Amino acid sequence: MVKVDVEYCGTCNFSLQCQLLRQFLLDAAPGVQVSCHQGRRGAFEVTIDDHLVHSKLASMAFPQHQSVLAQVQRAERGETLEAVQQAPIKDCSIM
Repeated sequence: MVKVDVEYCGTCNFSLQCQLLRQFLLDAAPGVQVSCHQGRRGAFEVTIDDHLVHSKLASMAFPQHQSVLAQVQRAERGETLEAVQQAPIKDCSIM
C-alpha cells in the first residue's frame, strides 16, 4: 500500500487544499493511504512512502494533483519517484 503524507500550514488555512488532494487521490487510487496533518507555517509538503516529492516551502507553489497521482502510480509499480509538477499560486501576495 502506498502511503501519502501531507504536512500543511494551519495558520495559512491550507487544510482544505490538503483535503481536496486527499479526495482526488482516494477517488483515483482507492488503495492509497493519505494522511493530512498540520505542520510548519507556510508548509504544504507531500511525501510518498517517506520520499519528499513536493515542498511548498521550497517552491512557493502547490502541487498539481494529477502529477501527485502519477507519482503514486509509480510508487505502486515500485519505480523511482520524481518531484511533482507545480501549480503556482496566483492570488497570494507576500508582504
